[in-house]
Amino acid sequence: MKILVSGGAGFIGAHSVRALLDAGHAVQAVDDLSHGRREALPAGASLEVLDVRSPELLARVAALRPDAVLHLAAQMDVRKSVADPLFDASVNVLGTLNLLEAARRAGAKRFVFASSGGAIYGEQEVFPAPESHPRRPASPYGVSKLCAEEYVAHYRLAHRLSTLSLRYANVYGPGQDPQGEAGVVAIFCGKLTKGESPTINGDGLQTRDYVHVSDVARANRLAIESQAPGVLNIGTGRECDVVTLARLLASALGARPDFRHGPPAPGEQRRSVVDAAAAASVLGWKPEVALEQGLRDTAEWFAKKK
Repeated sequence: MKILVSGGAGFIGAHSVRALLDAGHAVQAVDDLSHGRREALPAGASLEVLDVRSPELLARVAALRPDAVLHLAAQMDVRKSVADPLFDASVNVLGTLNLLEAARRAGAKRFVFASSGGAIYGEQEVFPAPESHPRRPASPYGVSKLCAEEYVAHYRLAHRLSTLSLRYANVYGPGQDPQGEAGVVAIFCGKLTKGESPTINGDGLQTRDYVHVSDVARANRLAIESQAPGVLNIGTGRECDVVTLARLLASALGARPDFRHGPPAPGEQRRSVVDAAAAASVLGWKPEVALEQGLRDTAEWFAKKK
């Protein structure tokens, strides 16, 4: 298939592009390079430097005529969404709608959207949370992702575009930028490899479900190749608190930092973990990288990069 990947030069995007190329697909990446890096894009994929909100997107996608679209481009920083919800919505809602319309007009048959499990479920009642869990996002980021999911579902109903939203847990792994919108694993690795002491938000006992980027890239490929509808969680079903995560990373890097604690982050829920049983049933997907091994591999990548 000819597949367009928005955000293809980003962290998850580059890994996903490589997985799609390895499976024999032709890949066209679209990225404004605000966070993505041209050099991260695997050989064999072409790049259009373009913002997903741009009016030019309709004509560009029409010219490319992709069979399928994997939409990864996003504003991903919860803190930034709290500080500037208008910008967050412009990228995550209007950008998604712009790409959906471009895909429809270009005759694409499949559209897979990268959503968020933890941000959409908010404070959970059930651990791990299935897709049927109440949706009550605690941040503008979660609201924007949920709104975009509804547009994705609407295009399936109104335009018969085959669509699927994947609700990721916390994605980590080699290649993640420790600056800007990075997750806690990359931020801690960046600090530790410089001999600095990372700051833990709050008491550090808040938990997350950490899923390796290679597993997410594989889920994206399986989703694009399927016709599964609706929403699916992509995670491990395992919780890890931030204090334990910090200790595992410090051990992997041979560091002995003096971890400091700062104030809790706004919009951050206490526990977040998703149930991916449906993805196993529908896509045949299960996580393959254990957290301890994934953290060691990620720490090694950062150590070599410094």
